[in-house]
Amino acid sequence: MNTPLKLAIWDVDGTIVDSRQVIQKAMDRAFRRAGLGGIDYDRTRTIVGLELTEAVTRLAPPDYTAEKAVQLATFYKEAFVEQRAEAGFSEPLYDGVRETIERLVDAGWLMGVATGKARRGLDIVFEHHDLHRYFDTLQTVDGGAGKPHPRMVLDAMRETGMDAFQTVMIGDTRFDMEMGRNAGVHTLGVGWGFHTEDEIAEGGAHSIHHEFAALNAALDRFAATVDGKS
Repeated sequence: MNTPLKLAIWDVDGTIVDSRQVIQKAMDRAFRRAGLGGIDYDRTRTIVGLELTEAVTRLAPPDYTAEKAVQLATFYKEAFVEQRAEAGFSEPLYDGVRETIERLVDAGWLMGVATGKARRGLDIVFEHHDLHRYFDTLQTVDGGAGKPHPRMVLDAMRETGMDAFQTVMIGDTRFDMEMGRNAGVHTLGVGWGFHTEDEIAEGGAHSIHHEFAALNAALDRFAATVDGKS
């Protein structure tokens, strides 16, 4: 008997790659370039996962115009590109992520991405870490509404032919959990990224995990429920 298919949709920043330092550095540079005096990590981390212009708008002063917000987003992109050319730049995979992805692929799972990154930025990360070969569907903000709108999860399911009961969303922010919940899929939060456990829980995570061993166990439990329904 064939094993029923499952789809794991992954967030990227804070879930697959440890981008905490580079995102903070880029945001601080962007705010300084815009004359806003920099920004603290505890503020930056709250908006990671959102579409960039929406993210900087939330961080900017209340009277900041839409035109200035677009310029601030451009400063952020420029600062990120600058960092990639600097000595010592590092945006590593979290320990355990490649092994988990390979294990799932070997078990017949389909792999997807739903990220607040643009496709160009996603491709750079995936090419650097040789990840493209594992993934069946890549959803970015270039395709339409960003998190917490369910569009990316729904598009990933549509591209792979999966139903909601076969799909799990894995991410480190409340926006990932809200997006998954809005799409009607199972949501697994991870505690090694940007948001706190309380924030992830507020987003509607079905469960939250702080190491890959626990995440793998949760994925196996999810797979068993799918197998039981099929």
